[in-house]
Amino acid sequence: MVAALSSVARICTALLAFAAFAVDAQADGIPLRLIAFNDFHGHLEPGSDGLTLQDAAGKSVRVSAGGAASLAWLIAQLRNQAGNAVVFSSGDTIGAAPLVSTLFRHEPTIEVMNAIGLDFAIAGNHELDGGAAELRRLVVGGCAPHRAGASTSSCAAGPYVGAKFLLLAANLLGADGQPIYAPTWVKEFGGIKVGFIGVVTRSLRFVVPASRIAGITIAAEAETLNRYAAELKSRGIEAIVAVVHEGGSVKADWNDPQCAGAEGEIFKIADQLSSDIDLVFSAHTHQGYNCLLDTPKQRGLRVIQAAAYGRGVSVVDVVLDPATRDIDRRRTLARNIPVVNARHGDYAAVPRDQRVVQLVERYAALAAPIANRLVGSVAERIDRSSPDLGDFPSGRMVADAQLMATRAAEAGGAQLALTNATGIRAALACEQAPPCPISYGQAFSVQPFGNRLIVMTLSGRQLRQLLEDQQPTSRKEPRFLQPSRSLSYAWKRSAPHGERVAELRLDELPIRPDASYRVTVNSFLAEGGDGFRQLRQGSERVTSVLDIDALTAFLRAQPAYAADRGTRIRLLD
Repeated sequence: MVAALSSVARICTALLAFAAFAVDAQADGIPLRLIAFNDFHGHLEPGSDGLTLQDAAGKSVRVSAGGAASLAWLIAQLRNQAGNAVVFSSGDTIGAAPLVSTLFRHEPTIEVMNAIGLDFAIAGNHELDGGAAELRRLVVGGCAPHRAGASTSSCAAGPYVGAKFLLLAANLLGADGQPIYAPTWVKEFGGIKVGFIGVVTRSLRFVVPASRIAGITIAAEAETLNRYAAELKSRGIEAIVAVVHEGGSVKADWNDPQCAGAEGEIFKIADQLSSDIDLVFSAHTHQGYNCLLDTPKQRGLRVIQAAAYGRGVSVVDVVLDPATRDIDRRRTLARNIPVVNARHGDYAAVPRDQRVVQLVERYAALAAPIANRLVGSVAERIDRSSPDLGDFPSGRMVADAQLMATRAAEAGGAQLALTNATGIRAALACEQAPPCPISYGQAFSVQPFGNRLIVMTLSGRQLRQLLEDQQPTSRKEPRFLQPSRSLSYAWKRSAPHGERVAELRLDELPIRPDASYRVTVNSFLAEGGDGFRQLRQGSERVTSVLDIDALTAFLRAQPAYAADRGTRIRLLD
């Protein structure tokens, strides 16, 4: 289909195996290359992100990957060496981002996407973190009004022109029942039209504050995709691609088409799709997979995702059949490709696009006075994961910081704090002899959402129910809230819902069902975020400081923070 990508192959010889993409250029049909990435989250600068890949000997190696400039260079090569190509993002291009994007209201990330030359992007859940009005501004351009006391700055580098690409979200419906963004994008190649449909996860209603999506209905993903596929087909469009901000996970290499252990919402959605849909690009779970489904409902349907943070690109080469005007699934070739940014064994570094380098450096320089300001130090790396999935070091740190910030009577009189694990986005690295200094930028990477802390009153009965709801009957695994040091309990994994929480204690004293307790959570949780609707019942609310301000004050208050290794959630079988 397309000549082998020799210049790129010399850079990443071990994994890319670009010969796999070469298709006989004389074969009948119109070649088309689809290039996608997902969950970029404003990761403009190369950071500590990496990927575990296979070297030439089949051994697992960890390579450094990501960075907007390397991503842009690789996409340019992939596009330039194809006769026809489409480039798109599968959602969460912005939001939950490092400081260099967030500080400037994500305008730098949209400008980078313009430089990359996106044809379209779909709305992920994090696109709506700032609400529908702010997302509309990011799309159409213009400066956001400055809010008194806000640390974020719009148009800091000059006029902001908005996105030069289309935003899709077929299942986000307004009061009139119609999509508030474009549902589809169609382009013609060699006289054959190809249609793309974009939808976002229905879990949006749980992971975005309710106030940010007031008046928006989220329609079912598969139902929406099938409806628009039928509409495209009625217009004579046979080649149809679904781009879905929802995902799953596998227990296999990210290019193994068998996808052992595949599970998650995207595979449930795929099983409900019409046979009119030829390909599914997915996102949301930050996983890498390249699955060729072979189920009773779907045979030969490709479902692909390329990890997150610009560390990988999904490349799918298809052939448009002039006779059927459809994608010939038998001749589809797909691969996830790493965006390696530093040489490691068989992997050489992808060069950087100098236009994007200059763009990112301009914003990084503007952010530097804030980003580089020291806010404390740590005595060791503070990780954001736990082998047993209970409470973990950075979760304990953040919860303790939030309790410290709200414990005084005038700040709310909190007795305990709970924070959502999904709101903790990074570890605090310590890569030198401790103590390791921590900058505001590093602390911000842990708490990038800018949520206010809310102190509320819950009864002991409500608190117990809240903890039971960490694993409702619909979930296979619990989603643990991270507790402050004042709270401890046992979790019975094999018990039914409603009977899992035991030995619930506050400062070593049993929680009494009818007693009142002052609880700190962030504003996202306070609105029922992540499905914790119990928190909407909290009374006597006091609004306190930003979560990032609580964390930086906590780090400043001690010589060098060391991870608390005490168990707060004791897991029982």
